Amino acid sequence: MPDNPTIALIGPGAIGTTVAAALHEAGRTPTLCGRSAREHLELRFEGGHIVVPGPVHTELASIMTTFDLVFVAVKATQAEAAAPWLSRLCGPNTVVCVLQNGVEQKALFAPHLAGAEALPSVVWFPAQREPDGAVRLRGTPRLTLPDMPQAGVVQAALRDSRCSVDLSADFTSVAWRKLLQNAVAGLMVLTGRRAGMFSRADIFELSLAYARECLEVARAEGATLSDDVPQEIVEAFRRAPPDFGTSILADRQAGYPLEWNCRNGVIRRFGQARGISTPLSNLLVPLLAAASDGPG
Repeated sequence: MPDNPTIALIGPGAIGTTVAAALHEAGRTPTLCGRSAREHLELRFEGGHIVVPGPVHTELASIMTTFDLVFVAVKATQAEAAAPWLSRLCGPNTVVCVLQNGVEQKALFAPHLAGAEALPSVVWFPAQREPDGAVRLRGTPRLTLPDMPQAGVVQAALRDSRCSVDLSADFTSVAWRKLLQNAVAGLMVLTGRRAGMFSRADIFELSLAYARECLEVARAEGATLSDDVPQEIVEAFRRAPPDFGTSILADRQAGYPLEWNCRNGVIRRFGQARGISTPLSNLLVPLLAAASDGPG
């Protein structure tokens, strides 16, 4: 892999814009690909902003080369739509880093990579799209990747940037901990409320019971997580600003398809496969699916 890899990014939404801005600020501006044509991207944060020059390519024919590194920042519901872009952008040695929720990134993208292996990640920063199309970053951006050779390419691309990259020898545990956090956040969809709802004792106890159910499945899948993790996750939601939201709540309010399957349905599916009882998931997952997919 060259010292200065060529980089493309598919899906310049909130997460994609943040990573694109970090790359651009470090002098490694990526080629941008997505559904909506834009002349540039803008990331705002406390104390400043970064403008990433475009354009955002929307037509496959506009790309005539393959890249050393491709970031995929589409949601799980958009993986199929990203497949033609992957075919166009990727060569036999391209590293594909998936910036996406869940623990199934490898399986989800395997059919679209012609035998190559996707590099999963855990994204540790809140970013939201603003009404004018810019993205607001509300934290220090950080990625966690499995400690494997492909991860070094991502580290090199983001070195000396505002987005740090950690490597984990136990990526399974890190990914499942983040999944437990995302699963609990799904309760916001069913209430239409933000983090302030976790100050209610009944919601706190329900969330804690659900997180413990998720923890049992996580451990069965190889995650090493302590008994304290559910309490830590729900306490963090209770301490968050009352108006703090999550991406799945924003998608629900905008009427977009929800990532219910990769964030919540996966707990139920894996639990059933392992013979683990998941009574709360059996109730919550159909409600989230209906909120996303209907009918009605």
